[in-house]
This record gives sequence, C-alpha cells and structure tokens, in this order.
Amino acid sequence: MSEPPRGRDSIALVDVNCFYASAERAFDPSLEGRPVVVLSNNDGCAVTRSAEAKALGIPLGEPWFKIAPRAKEWGLVAKSSNYELYGDISARVMELLGRYSAWLEVYSIDEAFLGVRGDPGELLRMGHAMKTAVRRNVGVPVCVGIAGTKTLAKLANKWAKHNPGFDGVCHWDSVPAARQEQLMAGLSVIELWGVSTRLTKRLNALGIRSVLDLARADPVMIRDRFSVVLMRTVLELRGTPCIPLEEERVGRDQLIFSRSFATPVTSTAGMRQVLGIYAQQASARLARHGLQSKVLTAFAATSHYNPRDGSHPSVCVPLPMPTADPVLLARAAYALLPRLVDDARYARAGIMVTDLRPTAAQAPLAVFENPHEKRGIGPLLEEVSRRYGRGSIGLGHAGIRGGPDWTMKRDMLSPRYTTHWDELPVVKAA
Repeated sequence: MSEPPRGRDSIALVDVNCFYASAERAFDPSLEGRPVVVLSNNDGCAVTRSAEAKALGIPLGEPWFKIAPRAKEWGLVAKSSNYELYGDISARVMELLGRYSAWLEVYSIDEAFLGVRGDPGELLRMGHAMKTAVRRNVGVPVCVGIAGTKTLAKLANKWAKHNPGFDGVCHWDSVPAARQEQLMAGLSVIELWGVSTRLTKRLNALGIRSVLDLARADPVMIRDRFSVVLMRTVLELRGTPCIPLEEERVGRDQLIFSRSFATPVTSTAGMRQVLGIYAQQASARLARHGLQSKVLTAFAATSHYNPRDGSHPSVCVPLPMPTADPVLLARAAYALLPRLVDDARYARAGIMVTDLRPTAAQAPLAVFENPHEKRGIGPLLEEVSRRYGRGSIGLGHAGIRGGPDWTMKRDMLSPRYTTHWDELPVVKAA
C-alpha cells in the first residue's frame, strides 16, 4: 500500500448509511421508505436499523421478541443477517472507491479512508462523484466527510449524514469558522472516534463536555491526565495530522470461530461435528492469509440464563508444529470432548487459533513433516466448498450428510443475490 500523498492533502472518510439495511434494499426496492431492522445471530437482536426504524424509537440491540408483536402495526420488516451478501457488497464498494485514490485504508466493513488532493471545489466535486458512483453502481447510499485529519474526517462524515444542508458530502475546510465552532459545540465528546463512556465521564468531571471543549483543551494537560492517544485527538481536532495511515497487517494475532446455536447441543457426537466444522473453517481462513497456527483453544458454554446447570469447559492444545492442516486442527479441538458434562445443553462453542506465523517461515525436520499438509487436504476442501457451496464436503463428522440441526437460526434470510447462481435476482419483462 502506498504512502498517503504529501502537500495539499486531505483525508476522505466514506461510510455506507445503515449498511446492512441498505444492502438489503439494494435488491429489494419494496423496502425503500419502510422501517427495516437486521437481526443478529439466531435472529436475536436488532443490530442495524434504517432511519425509519430509528424514528419508531427502536433501540440498537433491542431483542426481536420485544419488537415482533408490533411489527405489523408499524409496517416493520425484519431480516436475518446475510453475511455473504454484506461481505460481497462491501468488497464492491471498496473496489469502486479504490479508483479515486492510490491510498485506500479499509477501516471496517462499511467505511474507508482515502487520501485525496485538490482545492475545496475539486474535493467537493470528488466527494459527490464518489457518492453518486457508489449509489449508481452498487446500489447503496454513502456519505463523505473530507478534512485534513482522520478525526475531523470522521466528524465531517457525521455532519454530512445528519445535516441535510450538506447533501451527504461535507468538506470541513469549506465550512465557515463560526459554523465549525457551532457544530463542534453541539456534539458531546462521546461522539468522538475512540472516546468511551468511561472516558467521557472523566472528561466531563473536568468541564470538558463538547467536542469544542476538547479541541480548546491544553494538549499537554490531556496527555498528563489521560494519554498520548487522547492528546493526538486534541491535535487532530485542531487540524494537525497525528493518526497516520495504518499499513495493511501482514499477520494476525488470532482467529476465532464461534457462534451460538439455534438448537442446544447435548451430545458428544453433536459437539464433535461442531468442532470439526470450525476446524475446517479455521484451516481455510489460515490458508487464505498464508498463516499457520501453533496453538489451538477449544471451548463450549451453556446459556448465561441457565446458571443452575452451567458448564463452561475449555482446553488449550499446543500443536506439534505450525500448521493450517484441518486434520491436525480437528484432532486438537476434539481434546475438548472429554471435558463436556453429560446432558448439559450447550448453547455456544468455538475454537481459537493463536501464535500465528507465516506459512513455511521455518521448515520442520523431515521426521516432523505433516503428510496431510503435503497432500493439500485443506486447500482441496476449500476449493470444493468454494465451487459447490459450504456444506458440500467435510472431514469426518463435519461432513455428515444433511448438515447439523444446530446451525444458526435465520428464518428471515434474504437470498444471497451476488454469490450464488441459484439465488440470482430475476427480472421479468412485462
């Protein structure tokens, strides 16, 4: 990834509005103008709300069972999380944004920083061009904030989103100074990037309540009383860039595969299947990133709402060599099975691979070579799964025909319009 440009440079933050709900609307125009919520795993809680759903007063994280009785009255539409669709829509947005800058930092699934250059008029035109292009070519709405620092770009994006006068694009340096102070005075410090509720309370105790208060605070005092990180935020609010481009990470600290079950797992055979599937997924992810793991941790847990019969077994297994082989990972995960409690109703399980290192960073002695890795079993499984779909092949219990009955509950799942041939949208001409 190239370094951000020098000189008359600015940073643009492009953020998709209500991303999950917008991704659903991209292929279902009937959802436009209607309140929409997207639910968490097992159709549990509202994790995304459209503007119309927010206007109904539905809080973020509200359980679906509390909302459902009034859904028909409100005209509310609920959708199960469609991760394949959202991931593909995100990739399309990021690819399109990359055409506008050599410096693109993907910050999350729905937002990215870009290095941009030009005078205020050029930057505003570029912001509107990106907004129009994403809407036209991908089908989701975005807002654009442009400023001289990342912190101000985040704030500019927030103002673009919540102030109709900006028409979805805010160039901070084009806003009159008096208006800048008015906007900053109207925002609590908790609205700032990286400022938590606990930190907000500490700042409030010093009389620092608004973003403007923090921008006017003494940076040295902030560093001494809080941290260098918060001091950088103060300087960024004053227009001094202090948060550089994050280079793409070569490695990762850990990978976790865990999910709550729609139906509790009560048998060793069922848990063996769970762990086998997660081991296969971990193998595929490690191979995709060119990594191998030296340590695997497996765990399971009963529901938090069942403390009387609670069980939370876990096991940490050092692997004989760094590996991404699904056979070795599955065997290591099965070390959890003897620790399970008979008749316990496990609501969640998972595996975590740690001590990650690049593949073939250190070749093992011949006596320690893994024959499965030489045969490429992991890449073969991933290739078959990619071509024929998840669940088409698996190792041992992970490949039981018909699939498990504990898989995530998604009763309101929309089609995976962009990644599966048999779920492509169909247009019928009148």
